[in-house]
Amino acid sequence: MLLVGNGMVFTRDDANPYLKDGAVVIDGDSIKEVGGFAEMKAKYPDAEFVDAKGQVIMPGFINAHTHIYSGLARGLAIEGNNPTNFYEVLDGTWWKIDRHLTLNGTKASAYATILDCIRDGVTTIFDHHASFCEIPGSLFTIKDAAKELGMRSCLCYEVSERDGEEKTEQSIRENAEFAQWAAKEDDDMIKAMFGGHALFTISDATFAKMVEANNGLTGFHIHVAEGMNDVWDSLQNYGCRPVERLLHNGILGPKTLLGHCIHVSRPEMEMIRETGTMVVNNPESNMGNAVGCSPVLQMMKEGILVGMGTDAYTHDMLESLKVFLIIQRHNACLPNVAFGEDVTMLFKNNREIAAKYFKKPLGILKEGAAADVIVMDYKPFTPFSEENLDGHMLFGMMGKNCRTTIINGRVLYKDREFVDIDEEKINAWTMEEAKKLWGALNNRVY
Repeated sequence: MLLVGNGMVFTRDDANPYLKDGAVVIDGDSIKEVGGFAEMKAKYPDAEFVDAKGQVIMPGFINAHTHIYSGLARGLAIEGNNPTNFYEVLDGTWWKIDRHLTLNGTKASAYATILDCIRDGVTTIFDHHASFCEIPGSLFTIKDAAKELGMRSCLCYEVSERDGEEKTEQSIRENAEFAQWAAKEDDDMIKAMFGGHALFTISDATFAKMVEANNGLTGFHIHVAEGMNDVWDSLQNYGCRPVERLLHNGILGPKTLLGHCIHVSRPEMEMIRETGTMVVNNPESNMGNAVGCSPVLQMMKEGILVGMGTDAYTHDMLESLKVFLIIQRHNACLPNVAFGEDVTMLFKNNREIAAKYFKKPLGILKEGAAADVIVMDYKPFTPFSEENLDGHMLFGMMGKNCRTTIINGRVLYKDREFVDIDEEKINAWTMEEAKKLWGALNNRVY
């Protein structure tokens, strides 16, 4: 049993939102009780004590859309790659990387991503993977790394026809086999979705194969209208817009997650809402790729469940929280919008998205919820309470404030040091895999 206490507890539970000097009691993989520090200390005297040292105790962050395959790209420059549009970004950078990503490269990418997530207080990830160099076994490789390091994960492989029929078939099989495995295991730490890349890389015939292979087992996780490529392709080749194509092909539904949705029309929003389909926004990635600003404020007015991801541009959810506010205000030319939607996406909607896949409640500190708890170092110089926590998060905190991360009741990171994880050994092995990948991309030795 663990007792995380001696700190300000922000629960995200409306029934018990804040304790100035509180504690969270963890029994196994679940939260047993949340209460005052002195009371909990007296009630559970034998519990192992994790000292918050007067800092902020809160639920771990959920990242609703990331890409482990980009984990080894930090600092990388691919010779001759100077993209001037979104397609060139995909073809010259990300597709080129994943075409050289072996199973070892995939595992190294997973290690790098997960360690960064743990440091930033992220306790659950929804990953959307691609490694067209070696597809079979790639999701199982990520699963192994996630279980080793303790990250709660929902995984899928992005089906795409961009590298031919054989690779398309392999990616469909990888999704199906992993989804079947995950359903059989029924492990609340590892779940599966059925992935798909951008619509302009998937024909209706492939969609039919995806639906058949999935056989209603799980929801789809797919990129939609991130760039105008999807819109042009759908209109020119199928006579409809992207979301309508998904509707016709049986992809939409309450367990399906659409990434980006930047260039969607009002009728498409209605289709998303009426089918109960979810959307995930990735503000920094959208800005970096110069693809536009997603109409999130309108989608939320329409009653669409919109969550927040990073697209692996960062692993810091608070960084995304900050950037979402800026891009939405800049786009609307209004300095007084998006605050409420911003915090709702990260702290409420991501929790609802996770609830479609994980049994225990995530993103909340209450009895019976998953024991995913973080401690954030934050010493305010202005008044700080439940009334203005979100303002302090937006304008004061960042992921690197995280000092302790507990996932599923396992202390993984304590006082800024990994626990029972050999970071140096993992980093050394990851570095060697990164050198191999970079060498293959640039035809040189690193």
